[in-house]
Amino acid sequence: MPRGAKAGEERAGVPLTNLDQPLFDGAGATKRDLVDYLDAVHDRIVPALRDRPLSVVRVRPGQPPFMQKNLPGYAPDWIATAEVWADRSRRMLTYGLCNDRRTLLWFANQRAVEFHPTLTTAGERAYPTHLILDLDPPPGGAFRSAAQAALLVREVLTSCGMAGAVKTSGAKGAHVFVPLAGDAGHDDVAAATRAIAARAERLDPALATTAFIVEQREGKVFLDSTRAGGATVVAPYSPRLRPGLPVSFPLAWAALESAVPTDYTIGTVPPLLGGDDPWAALMPPPQRLDPGLVEQGHGIPIARVVAMHEGKRRAAERRRREAREPDGGPG
Repeated sequence: MPRGAKAGEERAGVPLTNLDQPLFDGAGATKRDLVDYLDAVHDRIVPALRDRPLSVVRVRPGQPPFMQKNLPGYAPDWIATAEVWADRSRRMLTYGLCNDRRTLLWFANQRAVEFHPTLTTAGERAYPTHLILDLDPPPGGAFRSAAQAALLVREVLTSCGMAGAVKTSGAKGAHVFVPLAGDAGHDDVAAATRAIAARAERLDPALATTAFIVEQREGKVFLDSTRAGGATVVAPYSPRLRPGLPVSFPLAWAALESAVPTDYTIGTVPPLLGGDDPWAALMPPPQRLDPGLVEQGHGIPIARVVAMHEGKRRAAERRRREAREPDGGPG
């Protein structure tokens, strides 16, 4: 038991501590509430996490939240792990695999609030299991605008003979998931994602944009096509680190526009679910990518790369402008 931790109870062989402490300022919930929620939905969330290298957002008393990728050295040896090379830090990271209720409860006791699995499994990292579009409304924008953008994505998918499922992000946006047959690599999946976003933008350019640079979005919903490669996305049924602890919740397409994301919280979701798993029920079968999407997408520049070059261009222009200005200010 960590030093200073107050003993509590035990579930599935996992000691639980400090259960009655507030989870974080403004949460309106205790650590027990988090543990109880994750335990109640373990048989829905664990299938979405199983065998996927997992990043979690944790919150400790008196400290800012942080994302944890590398499993801490004090983690019990019964947690399954996967070694993943991190290009940015140039080192191998040991990720936890949340494959069962016991592991989920251990993460809950660590105050892991958000669960962000990779788009590939540990055993097959070359082939993403899903194509994902992240629909992000502008600051102050209503969820309904994200819902309408998700419906544009659905229209594009339908025109290609494809289908997906949708959920709230748990924040203000929406996520569209398209399950894949497992024969498309990262580059092709990323290309198809860019093509879907571009086609959805053309359907209603007054509503949606693929502009990666915030200043260029003009108050529109951002169709984020960058969730590919080694990216993660918050899991269905995962809480979010926000007041009231909203949950990323699956929705039927017909219910999307009228949904209120804040209605889905760690307190309301378990009774709403009953014995059901809407994410599993609403997810279509795995499918192959439309070749036309892949071909079109390979001709669309990668948004992050374009933004990086634009940033470098602006910095160079700023340096040139400063070099032309005379030294000193007004006399």
